[in-house]
Amino acid sequence: MTSFPAREPSPGRPGRKLGPIAPTVGTLHRAWLEPTRERYLASGRTLSDLSFHVLLAKSKLSELLRGVGHYPRWEVIHRLAAVLDIPGWPLYRLWKQAALDAGKSRDWINRSTEGATAVATAHSGPPLEHGALRLTVQDGYRAYAGAFLAGDARDAAVEDAFAILWLSFDEALASPDIRRYAWDLLRATVKARADYRDERPVLGEAAFDTVALRQETSVEGQAAQLAESLELYAAISRLPDTQLDVMVLRHLCGYPPEDVSDLLGLSLATVRSTERHAQRFLAETIEPPATEGPTP
Repeated sequence: MTSFPAREPSPGRPGRKLGPIAPTVGTLHRAWLEPTRERYLASGRTLSDLSFHVLLAKSKLSELLRGVGHYPRWEVIHRLAAVLDIPGWPLYRLWKQAALDAGKSRDWINRSTEGATAVATAHSGPPLEHGALRLTVQDGYRAYAGAFLAGDARDAAVEDAFAILWLSFDEALASPDIRRYAWDLLRATVKARADYRDERPVLGEAAFDTVALRQETSVEGQAAQLAESLELYAAISRLPDTQLDVMVLRHLCGYPPEDVSDLLGLSLATVRSTERHAQRFLAETIEPPATEGPTP
């Protein structure tokens, strides 16, 4: 998951500095914990002050913000969100996803939500700019995510990316390009949930729905095309992030360079240059198909 830039408490803040997130914290837990910590660090509050308002011992609050100890109940997170002015709905969505990932039952989640049902069941809309961006990019996000994830997993990754964007929208607006900021969140969310082989995300399933494969009519032709596609996608998965993004959007999803530029928040010239570099790498990596018979 994309990590927010490290920010230490302000120099004048008394007390011990908040420690880092524990390395054992899972991807889904980190999805809401990182923006929550960022909001705390930007608030100027001390742990003592926050403890008084959240009604939680300072030591327990420190553990919560580092992801240490038991997974927190929603009623505590709800109070924390109110004090730090964090949007409740996206925080609840991400908290619930992480609770299920942590092995919490739906009964536990429902009991934990008692007393804070208003935030859990109803919400005001996101910022207007967030909604406008979502309308523009959501189809492209789903197409990209679909190259790595299938069905519900794909949809959940896209929804979670938009939820994380909502939580960190002030940072997104302050970034050089909100489209780039949002795309980095999407990529990190998708890659965190993809299957991996040799430490690279697996694109294999995308090979079963390529244009080239659908145009093949014979079983032999489909088998050959599938083998070629699988080799190509294995090579694509070894590309650096931006090159991988461009190749997936251009050649798996079929988007023209102009649309890729809009989705990634990159100039059209950068997209075209990135594609050329990626194609050069693939040409050097993939062995040409064997010819039939001896060359005269």
